[in-house]
Amino acid sequence: MTTTSPLRQPCPPGACDCGREQLLATAGSDLRILLLTRQEEKRLLDRLENLESLGDLEKMQRRLYEQLGIRLTVAPGFNEVRSMRGIAIHIDELPGLCRKTRQSIPTAIRRSLEKRPEIAYSLLNAHDLLRDA
Repeated sequence: MTTTSPLRQPCPPGACDCGREQLLATAGSDLRILLLTRQEEKRLLDRLENLESLGDLEKMQRRLYEQLGIRLTVAPGFNEVRSMRGIAIHIDELPGLCRKTRQSIPTAIRRSLEKRPEIAYSLLNAHDLLRDA
Protein backbone atom coordinates (compact mmCIF):
# COMPACT_ATOMS: atom_id res chain seq x y z
CA MET A 1 0.00 0.00 0.00
CA THR A 2 1.57 3.30 -1.07
CA THR A 3 0.53 6.71 0.14
CA THR A 4 1.02 9.79 -1.96
CA SER A 5 1.74 13.21 -0.56
CA PRO A 6 -1.03 15.74 -1.01
CA LEU A 7 -0.55 18.08 -3.94
CA ARG A 8 -1.22 21.79 -3.84
CA GLN A 9 -4.78 22.75 -4.70
CA PRO A 10 -5.14 24.58 -8.01
CA CYS A 11 -5.41 28.36 -7.99
CA PRO A 12 -8.71 29.92 -9.08
CA PRO A 13 -9.00 30.17 -12.88
CA GLY A 14 -7.37 33.31 -14.24
CA ALA A 15 -5.79 34.24 -10.90
CA CYS A 16 -2.41 32.63 -11.48
CA ASP A 17 0.03 31.86 -14.27
CA CYS A 18 1.81 28.96 -12.58
CA GLY A 19 1.19 26.38 -15.30
CA ARG A 20 0.11 23.69 -12.84
CA GLU A 21 -2.12 21.92 -15.35
CA GLN A 22 0.60 21.77 -18.02
CA LEU A 23 3.05 20.45 -15.42
CA LEU A 24 0.67 17.66 -14.46
CA ALA A 25 -0.03 16.85 -18.11
CA THR A 26 3.66 16.53 -19.04
CA ALA A 27 4.98 13.04 -18.50
CA GLY A 28 8.23 12.80 -16.55
CA SER A 29 8.08 16.38 -15.24
CA ASP A 30 9.39 17.35 -11.80
CA LEU A 31 6.33 17.57 -9.54
CA ARG A 32 8.20 18.45 -6.31
CA ILE A 33 6.94 22.03 -6.39
CA LEU A 34 3.35 20.81 -6.14
CA LEU A 35 4.17 19.27 -2.74
CA LEU A 36 4.23 22.82 -1.35
CA THR A 37 0.67 22.96 -0.01
CA ARG A 38 -0.75 26.18 1.41
CA GLN A 39 -0.11 24.96 4.95
CA GLU A 40 3.49 24.05 4.10
CA GLU A 41 3.90 27.41 2.36
CA LYS A 42 2.90 29.19 5.58
CA ARG A 43 5.48 27.16 7.50
CA LEU A 44 8.13 27.99 4.90
CA LEU A 45 7.38 31.72 4.99
CA ASP A 46 7.44 31.72 8.79
CA ARG A 47 10.82 29.96 8.69
CA LEU A 48 12.19 32.46 6.17
CA GLU A 49 10.99 35.40 8.29
CA ASN A 50 12.89 34.06 11.30
CA LEU A 51 16.34 33.39 9.88
CA GLU A 52 19.13 33.40 12.44
CA SER A 53 22.24 33.93 10.30
CA LEU A 54 23.65 34.00 6.78
CA GLY A 55 24.45 30.29 7.14
CA ASP A 56 20.80 29.68 7.96
CA LEU A 57 19.75 31.56 4.81
CA GLU A 58 22.18 29.53 2.70
CA LYS A 59 20.88 26.32 4.26
CA MET A 60 17.31 27.33 3.37
CA GLN A 61 18.40 28.07 -0.21
CA ARG A 62 19.88 24.56 -0.50
CA ARG A 63 16.82 22.92 1.05
CA LEU A 64 14.44 24.83 -1.22
CA TYR A 65 16.30 23.48 -4.21
CA GLU A 66 16.68 19.93 -2.91
CA GLN A 67 13.10 19.50 -1.73
CA LEU A 68 11.09 21.69 -4.11
CA GLY A 69 13.37 22.52 -7.04
CA ILE A 70 13.23 26.28 -6.30
CA ARG A 71 16.43 28.12 -7.23
CA LEU A 72 16.70 31.15 -4.96
CA THR A 73 19.55 33.66 -5.14
CA VAL A 74 20.12 36.42 -2.62
CA ALA A 75 22.89 38.91 -3.39
CA PRO A 76 23.59 42.63 -3.28
CA GLY A 77 21.96 44.53 -6.14
CA PHE A 78 23.85 46.17 -8.99
CA ASN A 79 23.52 49.66 -7.54
CA GLU A 80 24.29 50.85 -4.04
CA VAL A 81 22.70 48.96 -1.18
CA ARG A 82 21.15 51.62 1.05
CA SER A 83 18.32 49.55 2.42
CA MET A 84 17.06 45.99 2.34
CA ARG A 85 15.42 46.80 -1.01
CA GLY A 86 18.93 47.06 -2.49
CA ILE A 87 19.46 43.36 -1.92
CA ALA A 88 18.41 41.39 -4.99
CA ILE A 89 16.31 38.31 -4.29
CA HIS A 90 15.60 36.28 -7.41
CA ILE A 91 13.60 33.10 -7.92
CA ASP A 92 14.10 31.28 -11.22
CA GLU A 93 10.98 30.59 -13.27
CA LEU A 94 9.57 27.22 -12.34
CA PRO A 95 6.43 25.63 -13.75
CA GLY A 96 3.97 25.01 -10.95
CA LEU A 97 5.26 27.76 -8.65
CA CYS A 98 2.34 29.99 -7.77
CA ARG A 99 2.64 33.70 -8.52
CA LYS A 100 1.74 34.62 -4.94
CA THR A 101 4.39 32.28 -3.55
CA ARG A 102 6.95 33.75 -5.96
CA GLN A 103 6.20 37.16 -4.42
CA SER A 104 5.90 36.01 -0.80
CA ILE A 105 9.32 34.37 -0.52
CA PRO A 106 11.37 37.55 -1.20
CA THR A 107 9.05 39.53 1.09
CA ALA A 108 9.63 37.06 3.94
CA ILE A 109 13.41 37.19 3.43
CA ARG A 110 13.39 41.00 3.44
CA ARG A 111 11.44 41.00 6.70
CA SER A 112 14.03 38.69 8.19
CA LEU A 113 16.87 40.94 7.00
CA GLU A 114 15.13 43.96 8.54
CA LYS A 115 14.72 42.12 11.86
CA ARG A 116 18.36 41.01 11.84
CA PRO A 117 20.50 43.49 9.91
CA GLU A 118 23.62 41.52 10.81
CA ILE A 119 22.53 38.92 8.24
CA ALA A 120 22.50 41.62 5.56
CA TYR A 121 25.92 42.85 6.71
CA SER A 122 27.27 39.30 6.51
CA LEU A 123 25.80 38.96 3.02
CA LEU A 124 27.45 42.20 1.93
CA ASN A 125 30.73 41.15 3.52
CA ALA A 126 30.57 37.77 1.76
CA HIS A 127 30.50 39.68 -1.53
CA ASP A 128 33.44 41.93 -0.43
CA LEU A 129 31.32 45.07 -0.26
CA LEU A 130 32.39 45.85 3.32
CA ARG A 131 36.01 44.83 2.79
CA ASP A 132 37.50 48.25 3.69
CA ALA A 133 34.97 49.22 6.36
